[in-house]
Amino acid sequence: MTTASKPNLLDPITPLWWGTIVLRWMTLAFALGAVIVHFDEYRNLALAWGAWAAMVVWSIVTTAAFVRVRTRYAGLVVADVVVTCGIMLLSPLALSEYQFAITAPLLTTVWASVAPLTAGSRFGAVGGAIGGLIVAVSTGVARWKFDLDVARDGLLLLASGTIVGMAATTARRSQAVVSRALRAEAATAERERLARSIHDSVLQVLARVRRRGAELGGEAAELAKQAGEQEIALRALVTSEPLGPSDGNADLRAALGVLATSRVQVSGPASEVRLPADTVDELLTAVKEALSNVDKHAGEGAKAWVLLEELTDEIVLTVRDDGPGIPEGRLEAAAEEGHIGVAQSIRGRLAELGGTARLDTAPGAGTEWEMHLPRPVDLRRTTR
Repeated sequence: MTTASKPNLLDPITPLWWGTIVLRWMTLAFALGAVIVHFDEYRNLALAWGAWAAMVVWSIVTTAAFVRVRTRYAGLVVADVVVTCGIMLLSPLALSEYQFAITAPLLTTVWASVAPLTAGSRFGAVGGAIGGLIVAVSTGVARWKFDLDVARDGLLLLASGTIVGMAATTARRSQAVVSRALRAEAATAERERLARSIHDSVLQVLARVRRRGAELGGEAAELAKQAGEQEIALRALVTSEPLGPSDGNADLRAALGVLATSRVQVSGPASEVRLPADTVDELLTAVKEALSNVDKHAGEGAKAWVLLEELTDEIVLTVRDDGPGIPEGRLEAAAEEGHIGVAQSIRGRLAELGGTARLDTAPGAGTEWEMHLPRPVDLRRTTR
């Protein structure tokens, strides 16, 4: 079933709930008319009036609950279906044989159609369909037969619950998308404000230190190099997306962007690459390990490139450097000596995520890591 553990405090389907409330009272009035019209035909008139009185009480209870978002409890919606079916199943005790012969309305009449709608509003399409099916079966049991009329009523109950459920699910998903977009817009505005402030102060100072240090040379040149790297990292940080949105996903492109320095170039798609936040953390750690290996073994002058590719059903991460490469047999020798090393660590991380990591290196040809990770089905792109 498509449902949340609790109703949203700003439930986008409130108009649907109000629709079920209005329909419940309209159908209750119809049920009263049915009792009046068939007044002289009932086997047990007192039971018929008692059933209608129970429907009034239950309509008051559900109305009081469903008008407020906080009290649209799942248990109450289930009880709505149960109570509706329970009153309906009293029909054989109240209706006469003549009424059954002329297919007179059951005690609940069209009032019974509301329960599947509330189930769809609360639980989505599957919940609405189940609610409609239960009421439809109860209709057949109450009449002790299955004919065209019963089949028609059952189909309408099933369809109405399903359609309302689909509408409710679509409305909730749309609200979630709009909420994320508004949060992203607010975050972007705040980052732009911070970026302007930093550009006017910190970044200008770092840029001046970098230029002046390069002119002086010596130890000042080394400080200038470090200032340049911090300038690049700070620029990437203030222009990146937040790493931990409230929906449990994060933007891998933004996470990788903060790794950019004067020696590391990061490239990726123009749009976000969203993955579960813990997956983003693991991939970011794997890339950091590969870059750390470049710092340790490729030399001070080596450069590295990080490329992020977003395919339809997988993510491809490539980390390449222009260092001296790894001599043939060195990794195997390290493994025999009991050293797990960066290579096994990266492969292990990708394996735990359900992906693969391939190392391509040779003396004088640099080192290249290519990591493949399947995208979660619910985050795959349908178009390219």
